[in-house]
Amino acid sequence: MANKSIDHAFTTRSLTSAASDPTYAGALSFMRRKYTKMLKGADAVVWGIPFDAAVSNRPGARFGPQAIRRASAILDNDPQYPFNRDLFEAMAVIDYGDCLLDYGNHQKTPATIEREATKILASGAFLMSMGGDHFVTWPLLKAHAAKHGPLALVQFDAHQDTWFDDGKRIDHGSFVGRAVRDGVIDPTRSIQVGIRTHAPEDCGIRILYGHEVEDMTAAQIASTILEHVGDGACYLTFDIDCLDPAFAPGTGTPVAGGPSSARMLSVLQKLGGLDIKGADIVEVAPAYDHADITAIAGAAVAMQYLGLLAERRVRR
Repeated sequence: MANKSIDHAFTTRSLTSAASDPTYAGALSFMRRKYTKMLKGADAVVWGIPFDAAVSNRPGARFGPQAIRRASAILDNDPQYPFNRDLFEAMAVIDYGDCLLDYGNHQKTPATIEREATKILASGAFLMSMGGDHFVTWPLLKAHAAKHGPLALVQFDAHQDTWFDDGKRIDHGSFVGRAVRDGVIDPTRSIQVGIRTHAPEDCGIRILYGHEVEDMTAAQIASTILEHVGDGACYLTFDIDCLDPAFAPGTGTPVAGGPSSARMLSVLQKLGGLDIKGADIVEVAPAYDHADITAIAGAAVAMQYLGLLAERRVRR
């Protein structure tokens, strides 16, 4: 056992060291990354936002960050697939823990998330966030756009989230429309993938509906995204209900007819040409899932984000 670690998230002395904790034991940070609030030296930050008061159907996504961290334990030892390398050999990644939110005062939530995200981004690190329901993407987009300007939004989702609101609602179904109206995202370069519902307006955003995705290969889907977004700054958001409920039953608003986790992970792998400034994985609600199926998919999506970032660093 001389070469084995335990509780690597606390005991490691290096931000780039690989972990070798048993998959069934040890502190459950995301992929065993060091738990710390110290941002110095971090290339990427993993952050949980346990908020689900904006859901329109089933609550429970506040437990998403916990579940994704737990599911990620199996990803931390061997070279990460499909990148075939230790993603953390030359990329310092920390787990920043969770955002502290007042469960009794939801009106303070957006500003709290935006303020903390702004602090993390000021360090120069890439921010990968774990929700929480999809409302959390709204303050995250504001923080990223304040630094990088209006962003192209690449949204994997069953829902458009473009329903109108008054700018004050805490609602996971309207943040995209609000982001367009407020100039936070550029709708002409934004794209939504896997949509299987209809909203009153599309806000000028390109849509790949679920039935279209079903008829396309992963390479075709990725090519469409790359061509539409171009080389400008973008933000990736992955609502786990983009996947068919067979692959992600643990979510608040499941919609039948979606793609498999294999296909969407393959699409993500092919998006290395995008200038990704930030990313999130949201709407994992583990209580509706008996075997961590959804959390495993969510952890794989998050790992893909970090894999794209690591590949980009290698290409420099």
